[in-house]
Amino acid sequence: MKLRTALMGAVAVLGLAPAAFAERGADGEVKLTFPQAVSIMNPYLSGGTKDIYASSMVLEPLAGLDPEGVLIPKLVTEIPTLENGGVSEDRTSITWKLLPDLKWSDGTPVTAEDAVFTWQYCTHPEGGCSQATKFEGVASVEALDASTIKVTFDGPKANPYTAFVSALSPVLQKSQFESCLGAAAPTCTDANNMPIGTGPFMVTGFAVNDTVSLAANPNYRDPAKPAFATAVIKGGGDAEGSARAVMETGEFDYAWNTQIPPDSQAAMAAAGKGQFVVAFGTLVERLETNTTDPDPALPEGERSTAKHPHPILSDIRVRTALSKAIDRSILVEVGYGAGGKPTCNVIPGPEGWASDNDGCIAQDMEGAKALLDEAGWIDTNGDGVRDKDGKKLKLLYQTTVNPIRQDFQALIKDWWTELGVEVELKAIDPGVFFGGDPGSPDTFQKFYADIEMYANNSESPDPESYLGQYQCKNAPTPETQWQGENINRFCNPEYDALYATLATTTDIAERQAIAKKLNDMVTKDSMIVIPLVHRGTLSAHSLALGGVQINAWDTEMWNVADWFRVK
Repeated sequence: MKLRTALMGAVAVLGLAPAAFAERGADGEVKLTFPQAVSIMNPYLSGGTKDIYASSMVLEPLAGLDPEGVLIPKLVTEIPTLENGGVSEDRTSITWKLLPDLKWSDGTPVTAEDAVFTWQYCTHPEGGCSQATKFEGVASVEALDASTIKVTFDGPKANPYTAFVSALSPVLQKSQFESCLGAAAPTCTDANNMPIGTGPFMVTGFAVNDTVSLAANPNYRDPAKPAFATAVIKGGGDAEGSARAVMETGEFDYAWNTQIPPDSQAAMAAAGKGQFVVAFGTLVERLETNTTDPDPALPEGERSTAKHPHPILSDIRVRTALSKAIDRSILVEVGYGAGGKPTCNVIPGPEGWASDNDGCIAQDMEGAKALLDEAGWIDTNGDGVRDKDGKKLKLLYQTTVNPIRQDFQALIKDWWTELGVEVELKAIDPGVFFGGDPGSPDTFQKFYADIEMYANNSESPDPESYLGQYQCKNAPTPETQWQGENINRFCNPEYDALYATLATTTDIAERQAIAKKLNDMVTKDSMIVIPLVHRGTLSAHSLALGGVQINAWDTEMWNVADWFRVK
């Protein structure tokens, strides 16, 4: 034991992976707290980050990204490239080679057929796959042999690292999910909540919107990992409570998404039990505008669908006025301090990919009022609320329960009230909001509100897949089980055509120019999305938890197999 302790201490100092010196499960239990409770362990049926992060401890892609945004192999021998022959010279295919003797947690072999099935699962026409853009442009996935996967595209693919790359696109076990294709996908409760995976952990218990219990995968490919025998993810509460449970009380080892004000962070850090960690990627807190009508008087199945355009927000002048009325610098000061920057982009970086678009930073209340006047929204009876054709300018603005988001709601409501807008605020439990339950009226995909606020990001420095979400076909509908990434129901054929060009453009400068245009089309050119703050990814971990490397490009649990207990 003394030798192991000494070795672990050396490992911690040198920054080396400890598991090479440890036995699997020797460090007991690691406890994680998520302010947004996990609703499902299948990332193909949820766009919620908390579900994707939790499931990434169990389900894995062929390749992931490290904290620098560099591709790393997960289930494969190497990253295919043009140089090593893994990417065809004409860029129409990519071939992956699985690691030898790779097993699922149930001990059965992982084969190329599992990847073929996963593609079929997500692209089934009767299904609703949250990660459909990861398979954009994929014409076929073939098993050349038991360990060789060939992905063929419908044309030259400038960025072939989309399908099966990152926690958004893991490989599913065919034998577990083969009866869950299409419309049957959300009905497979056991598979969706307790998937069999290749990751360092496997699910042993699942309470929806509460707790995920996990144990070390006995068939994990590194026999010395993970260092922890069990793991638990406790969800719910709020960000402040999660942070406090790590930073002050020490009840938990890791708190994801500790979105709390800077003064609260400083006070908690003074307790000396943990540390906050932050990384900047492309995470943007934004307002999403609903281009469709969420009126509850409409028949179920028609609310927030293209059958009914939004009676107020269909006018770009209204959307632009709402943006102009906001002081983003104050939002940053109140909510994030050094952990945030005002932004007008949905793609705020890396350098070269971000549009030179800063016209929204300075608040312009008078310009906002002039736009509403021009659009015909006038306060005709002096009650402080604008109206038009007998209809009040009233908006329902929803987000998740979170102290910073409630502060933002209050500030933005004040600015919009000054503008002459009547604003109703709604705060929803984040486990429900991001849960993806097709039967719930309160999911962000269903969007039964006029405006909603949350954050998301590109999972890759190259934002091709991310920008694909705004294509017409990706709008959530009843036919897709209310799954889909185009939350706004934005539909512009010019956008779709330009995105198709991006997918086949190989010159990096041209790709960056196209990405900037696509960014501008959903922001300053249309204000379909109203960006607010470029956020750092902020979480907290105990000083007794080693091996943590926060990652803004992939799941924060990307290297959970390397976490260990500091002795």
